[in-house]
Amino acid sequence: MRENTIRSRWARGEAVLNGWLHLPHAFAAEVMAHQGYDSLTIDMQHGPIGFEAALGMLQAIATTAVMPLARVRWNEPGTIMQMLDAGCYGIICPMISSPAECAAFVAACRYPPHGYRSTGPVRAAYYAGGDYSAHADATVIAMAMIETRGALDNLDAILSTPGLDAVYIGPADLAQSLGFPGHLDPTEPVVVDAITHVIARGRAHGVVVGMHCGSPAYARAMVTQGMQFVTVGSDARFLADGARAATGAFRQGEAAPERGVY
Repeated sequence: MRENTIRSRWARGEAVLNGWLHLPHAFAAEVMAHQGYDSLTIDMQHGPIGFEAALGMLQAIATTAVMPLARVRWNEPGTIMQMLDAGCYGIICPMISSPAECAAFVAACRYPPHGYRSTGPVRAAYYAGGDYSAHADATVIAMAMIETRGALDNLDAILSTPGLDAVYIGPADLAQSLGFPGHLDPTEPVVVDAITHVIARGRAHGVVVGMHCGSPAYARAMVTQGMQFVTVGSDARFLADGARAATGAFRQGEAAPERGVY
């Protein structure tokens, strides 16, 4: 089976640099895959991406050694299994707030007896190899998002879920749940303390901690604190930033348009 280089990097104590895909287009995904990322995540929750577009994006990413991941819309087993069968090497699941929710998510990523994933890796067998079913449980990554007050309250129980590989902090939702405006790269002490707490508890449980970051500097700071999976920017944001820089340079002295969240 094709190696999951995310797991290999984690085993060596290294951090993974992840990119984010909001644009529902294979060529955009292919361009991002050639820019030096270790992994790319197809965002099916907040991005306007359906399954057909995601399939073409996975095929485009496969022209490189970049690891393909997806953030699904919700903790819904049908979509999780479909994206794994399409060739995703990991699933990021949003809004996990309890150990029961986390256990149900992880089980959807694993074949019996470790879970209830249905067998039928139609494209995954082409991407990963004919022995996919025998090795998928040890290869595919299950990553639960920590982004609510409930998740913080239940953090140790969530991190104790058998088969959970990593947790991924959603800073905007986490900040909102703690009473602050939602945004990337938070600096509010309460939110920063919560992030530090997740890192510490993840380390104690042997679970990798990652986070969605808005800048390379913030991502590097998170790696210094112990994170092993950081996202920097998205295809849509890079497109907007590049276009904004060009129009701003042309219209010097005029007010620039507002910058988007992602």
